[in-house]
This record gives sequence, structure tokens and C-alpha cells, in this order.
Amino acid sequence: MDWGMKNRMSRLLKPETGKGVWLAIDHGYFLGPISKLEEPGKAIRPLVGFTDALMLTRGVLRNCIGANLDIPIILRVSGGNSIVGPALSDEGIQTSMEEAIRLNASAVALSIYIGTEHEHKTLMALGELVNQGQRYGIPVLAVTAVGKELAKRDARYLGLCCRIASELGAQAVKTYYCEDFEKVAKACPVPLVIAGGPKLKTELDVLKLAYNAIKEGAKGVDMGRNIWQSDNAVGMIKAIRKIVHENASVKEAGKLLK
Repeated sequence: MDWGMKNRMSRLLKPETGKGVWLAIDHGYFLGPISKLEEPGKAIRPLVGFTDALMLTRGVLRNCIGANLDIPIILRVSGGNSIVGPALSDEGIQTSMEEAIRLNASAVALSIYIGTEHEHKTLMALGELVNQGQRYGIPVLAVTAVGKELAKRDARYLGLCCRIASELGAQAVKTYYCEDFEKVAKACPVPLVIAGGPKLKTELDVLKLAYNAIKEGAKGVDMGRNIWQSDNAVGMIKAIRKIVHENASVKEAGKLLK
């Protein structure tokens, strides 16, 4: 990596721990005004002091986030799909690298849909984005999306997705936690961060997911709904930080929820 790429990555994954806690608020690009994210700026205001990066779209960044906020931005640059459309996998690049630079992004994010009818399209888009990122020193985060088919989240499938993303040049990969996750992490030569996915049943489930993922090789989390949809969102992000950056147990971290 060139110096600029290394510097941006060091802002996302803290040098002290090599890990990161990212807050994802990009859901509106295909889900619309999802519950508790109807007003993005208001929803994240209590949380921004506890996150290492914000993952969001250019529209929310420009209209809902103050320019004086000194937090690294992971800019969602893929889109073109919606929850009511014919295929969530029909997604492509819709924000240019020039735009990402103009918005002072520390990284850009794009979804890939392995095993769908749009697999080739999204993988070619990833390759093009990596080419542009190398040109300007901007890291690319590949998101191993599964659309509505959450049953695909097993080690064999996710291992395939993560390895392909890294082979095509992504500097980091966002994926799901699964049984035998250590096999997925071991076979992926770039940092993996874990998505929270749909809101889990209990807060304890969220902490267990984060703890197990870090223990088995993840370099951080990039969660959204399981943080800002929580009735104790600040306590939740503090607890996750304690697990990620301090290697705390679920029981230790859970004290921050009380």
C-alpha cells in the first residue's frame, strides 16, 4: 500500500488494537426510512463519539452530518436497487471516486452478490472500483451481500465470497458471522468486519455475536440496526467497543447495558 492508503486504513482500524467499531447508517439507500433511522442525523447524534467510522451515502452525509465532525467516512458508492424491486442484487456503482475524494472519504463501500444472476456485474464493478481506489489511494470495502436469502450465511458460502473479494483487490471485507467463522477469516488475507444484519432478539445476542466474531478472527464490526434500533443504543455501542478494543467478555461488556 502507498502511504495514503495506509493512512486511511489506520484511521479505520485503530493502530493500538488493529480493530474498529464502525456504525452503518446506509440502509436507506435500498430500505428507505427504516425504523429509528427516519432522521439519520438525530439517530446517530448520541453515538458518534463512540464509533471509529461512519458508513453512509453521499446524500445523508451532505444533508444530515455536520462538516465539523472528525470521524472517518466509509462512503457507500453502490446502489440502483430497492427492497420492492425485482432483484436486490441488481446493483452497480452510482457514486464516483472523484465524489468520494471531494467528500473526504476514508474508504468506499460496494456490495457484491455471489451466486446471483448479477454476480458478474457486481464483481466487475468491484474490480473497477479497486482500480480507481488504487489510483487515488482510497481503500475499498467489499460487502458480501446476500439480499433476502439469509440462509446463505454459512462458512462455505461466505468463505467463497470473502476470498473472491480479497482476490479482486478489496482492502477490507464486510461479511456475516457464521458457524466455523474462523475458517472464513483464516482464508481471507484482508481484514474482515462483521455485519450485524437484521435486529437480533436480545442485546445479549448482539454482544455474543461481536465477541465470537472477534475471538475467531474478525478485525471489527460494522453494525447498524443492532445498535441504533436498540432501546439503549449508547450502552450497546459502548459494550461493543469494550469487546472489540479491550477484549472484554460478554459479561463484562454487558454491565454497560445496565
